[in-house]
Amino acid sequence: MIGYISDNLLLPILDFFYGLVPSYGLAIVALTVVIRLALFPLSAGSIRSARRMRIAQPVMQKRQAEIKSRFASNPQKQQEELGKLMKEFGSPLAGCLPLLVQMPILFALFATLRGSPFADVPYTLNLKVLPAEQIAAVEPKPFKSASHSIFVTETDHVPVIASLPGGTKIGSGDSVQIQLQTKSGEAFSEVLNGVENGKSFLPDWTVTKGESIVSVSEAGEITALAPGDATVEGKIPGLAARSGFLFIKALGQVGFYTDGAVNWDIAILVGSFGLSLFISQLLSGMGMPANPQQSTANKITPVMITGMFLFFPLPAGVLLYMVIANIFQALQTFLLTREALPDNLQAILDEQLKQQPAPAAAGGVPGSRLPFEPKGGNK
Repeated sequence: MIGYISDNLLLPILDFFYGLVPSYGLAIVALTVVIRLALFPLSAGSIRSARRMRIAQPVMQKRQAEIKSRFASNPQKQQEELGKLMKEFGSPLAGCLPLLVQMPILFALFATLRGSPFADVPYTLNLKVLPAEQIAAVEPKPFKSASHSIFVTETDHVPVIASLPGGTKIGSGDSVQIQLQTKSGEAFSEVLNGVENGKSFLPDWTVTKGESIVSVSEAGEITALAPGDATVEGKIPGLAARSGFLFIKALGQVGFYTDGAVNWDIAILVGSFGLSLFISQLLSGMGMPANPQQSTANKITPVMITGMFLFFPLPAGVLLYMVIANIFQALQTFLLTREALPDNLQAILDEQLKQQPAPAAAGGVPGSRLPFEPKGGNK
C-alpha cells in the first residue's frame, strides 16, 4: 500500500512541482506543504481531541471511579453510566483514529524522500551457498526484491525490481546473474538505452558480507566460492542525491559526522527539527493549567529526539521534510489552541485555572521572580 501511494500519488505531485520550479529542494517543500494541507482535517482532529482530553481527564477519572464504586454490583448500569460519561466528554481514543488514518500517507512520503531521486537506492540480496551435492535436492524458489521507483531523468521514473530466478540458495561453484527489470518484465538496461548517460544509473554491486563465500562482477554475476551465508548489495545512484539546496550540500547526504568531519548542514537541520518540535509542544499547552510532569516531558523529549537524529542515518532531504512538517504542525497547533471550547469544557478549564497557585509577589519566595521582573521592594 505504501509503495502504491508513493508511485501513484506522491511521485506525480513531485513531478508536477519540479516542472514548475526546477529545484528538488523546493519540490520537497511544496510536496510537504501539499500533504500537510491534505491531512489538515485529520491532524486537526487529533490536536483538538488531545486538548480536550487534557482538560477533561482529571474530571473523567474522578467520575469513572465514582461510577465504578457506586455501581460495583450492577455491571450493566455501570457500563450505561460510563457510556454517558464518554458521550459527555468524548473517548480518549477518539484522537487516535485520525492519526492512524494518515499514517500510511506519512510513511509513503517518508519512503519517497528516502529513495530516488533524493538518495541512492540499495538492492540487498541475502544468499546461502550450499555444497554442490546438496543443491540438487533444493526446490528453486524465485526471489524478487521490493520495487523502487528509479528516476532516470528529472521527471521520468520506472519501478525496478532485482530478481534471482533460481532463488537465493546457490550451489558451491555455481554462477547466477542478478536481473534488474521493471514490473512489466523489461530489462532495466533496455530502459537506459534511450537515456542520456544511462550507464551512470547501472548499480554498483559489492559483497557486504561473506567475501570468502561469494564474489560479484560489475555486471551483477554472482559466483559461489564456498558454503556459507553472504550478502550482496547493489546501489543505483539517485539523480538528485548530490544536488544541494540553500545551505544543504547534498539532499542525499547522510550523517552528522562522516569521514572525520562535521556536516554542519545536517546539524542545522537536526537542530531546527528539535527547536520546531519544542515550540510545537509549548504551543499545545497554551492556556492550559500548569502541569509540572508535562512541562518536564516537553523539555526532555525534543532534546532526546534531536540527539537521536544527530546519529540516525536519515538523508538531508528527509530532514528538510521533517523541519517543514514541524513548522506547519506548530502553526496548526497555534491556530487550534485559540478555538473556543465547548461550554462544559470551558467551565472545567476556568475552574482548573482558578485553582492554580498565584504567582509569588516580588521579594517573596526566592527563585520565584520572573527573569524580566525588577528585584526586591526598593524603588
